[in-house]
Amino acid sequence: MHLDFLSIDKGTIVFTLCNTLILFLILRHFLFGRVNEFLEKRQKEISSTYEEADKAKEHALALEADYSKKLLEAKEESAEIVRNATKKAQSRSDEIIFAAKSEAENIISKANSEIEREKKRAANQIKDEISEIAIAVASKVVGKELKTDDNDKLIEDFIANLGEEK
Repeated sequence: MHLDFLSIDKGTIVFTLCNTLILFLILRHFLFGRVNEFLEKRQKEISSTYEEADKAKEHALALEADYSKKLLEAKEESAEIVRNATKKAQSRSDEIIFAAKSEAENIISKANSEIEREKKRAANQIKDEISEIAIAVASKVVGKELKTDDNDKLIEDFIANLGEEK
């Protein structure tokens, strides 16, 4: 039996090592550069994607803060509008109440003036009636008809005395 297939041949080992070294150098020259270039390009793309995602996240956070600020300002503005409307309504209410009170005072004043006129008119009517009665009594007492001038003088004296007696 011959065991040549298990034997170690030094020439084959050196030849295999040289082939492996040459193959490594060829692969390194043609393939590793491209693979490294591809890996670097891919790394840059991934880094740029992360940077863009970070920028987008920062932009989204800035927009969120801006929208929150605008929403708060809108709430404050609406609250201010409500306060102003309430103040205007209260002011208008006060104006209406003041106008109503003023009108009521005018009506009361006019009514009081009317009452005073009616009192004076009634007093004058009573005075006229009393004057007529007094003239009638006086003409019966005197027994004659008085002249118009005497009649007017008698009425004025009677009215003047009537006011003093009260």
